[in-house]
Amino acid sequence: MDFEWVAIAFGDFSWIFLAFILGLAAKLIGLPPLVGFLATGFLLNYLGVVSGDILPKLADLGITLLLFTVGLKLNLKVLIRPQVWSVTALHISIIIGLFGVVIFGLALLKVSLFSALDFKLSLMLAFALSFSSTVFVVKSLEDKGEMKSLHGRIAIGILVMQDLVAVVFLAVSAGTLPSVWAALLFFLIPLRPLFHYFLQKTGHGELLVLYGLVLALGGAELFELVGVKDDLGALIMALLISTHPKATEMAKSMLGFKDLFLVGFFLSIGMTGQLTQEAMIIGLLLVPFIFIKSAFFFALMTSFKLRARTSLLASLSLTNYSEFGLIIVAIGVANGWMDSEWLVALAIALSVSFVIAAPLNNYDDKIYNQFRMFWMRFQRHERLPEDRLLDTLGATIAIFGMGRVGSGAYDRMRELHGDNVVGIDFDLELIKRQKGLGRTVLHGDPSDADFWEKIEENHGIELVLLALPNFEANLNALNQLREISFPGRIAATARYPDEVKLLQQSGATQVFNIYTEAGTGFADHANSDNLV
Repeated sequence: MDFEWVAIAFGDFSWIFLAFILGLAAKLIGLPPLVGFLATGFLLNYLGVVSGDILPKLADLGITLLLFTVGLKLNLKVLIRPQVWSVTALHISIIIGLFGVVIFGLALLKVSLFSALDFKLSLMLAFALSFSSTVFVVKSLEDKGEMKSLHGRIAIGILVMQDLVAVVFLAVSAGTLPSVWAALLFFLIPLRPLFHYFLQKTGHGELLVLYGLVLALGGAELFELVGVKDDLGALIMALLISTHPKATEMAKSMLGFKDLFLVGFFLSIGMTGQLTQEAMIIGLLLVPFIFIKSAFFFALMTSFKLRARTSLLASLSLTNYSEFGLIIVAIGVANGWMDSEWLVALAIALSVSFVIAAPLNNYDDKIYNQFRMFWMRFQRHERLPEDRLLDTLGATIAIFGMGRVGSGAYDRMRELHGDNVVGIDFDLELIKRQKGLGRTVLHGDPSDADFWEKIEENHGIELVLLALPNFEANLNALNQLREISFPGRIAATARYPDEVKLLQQSGATQVFNIYTEAGTGFADHANSDNLV
């Protein structure tokens, strides 16, 4: 064995091992593993352990693949909504003005690191603090299966708009304009049919993942060659194929790679610079400002006709600082405009904001339910069509989650019970496709307390089938059904034996293990054919 190689790679092994231990510890106490990854970075920094060669590369790949997978799931129609672009523009303007004045006031008072900041640098620091983390929000929404919910799509839309603003700032701050060759990037648009053709031919295995990597990394490299931010290239390439039916499958296939590479990103945050007492104090003092950001998000969203719950859940998702803020401050440090301790201070503020945001996002529905009358005071009477509560049309059987499993259950139930069946989902594009196939599918969110209150007041539902995208979503729906003391039967889907037990404990009358029961159903189907 080459022991010299082992010595070189020890730094990489140390952070991999420690990241696993602290990530597992965070999970065991009810926090997302990324909190443990952040703690790993700070601990390794404190111990003086270097990251080795792998970590920086993983961090860069993680952000590139994150933006690529966001693009695969992004609907451009969301970005042109005033609830997205207007809220983003107004929010950035308000935060820059408010935070900028406060920071400059501290500079005039000669407070610690602030004393070296002039008015322009105060605005620049406020600009960095105005962003929310794409990495954190996407990961949180994916874990809860809420990427395509209305509040999820609004939050992602705002993040993409923020990212575009950040990319423009980075280009301007670099003092260089894109190359004249950048205009050729527009020729990627007529090449969409070619990209779609190759996507269709890749099948469902390793070629699909490899093609995703080719598009993501190739797009990033292509954009960087012509002087445009590389991560924007990954996002644009994903948008070009996002309308293809296999785009969702590609996003799921690349999920493991993206999550692995993002571990490097979270660790790198804690290893950005030397920890000092001054930087730590300032970083901690910046943390409460995330609630001011969140309050303005909530006020603006409700002003643009979004329901109180939708506004609150989207705002809680955005209650954090962003990795782009670190990049902006890094530019200031590299150009000698700011002290290097600002980078460490912001890294601390970013990390602590994630620690605070994690439980807020885990318990967002409970936060809304417990203080619902307070949040409802800010809700406008006029609301968007897709953000209104639904009528179940007298159905006696409701199927939540109209993906492949839900669609199959819907068709079978309709054969057995006729028109008494209704499907419910929060993905508007999916609902449109399902209606085109002749199914009765309504828009609704099963984790929405307002939705269940409406159901409780006027419904004849006797059987609920939960075929939602993941275990957490099914569990949240069961909790809401228990809150309204639903008297009917509840069937839920699961993928693993431990999930079956937890769903039963939470009130499911029957739990269908997709993997186990699929084999049984297949055998029964084969036997019935043989008998014929």
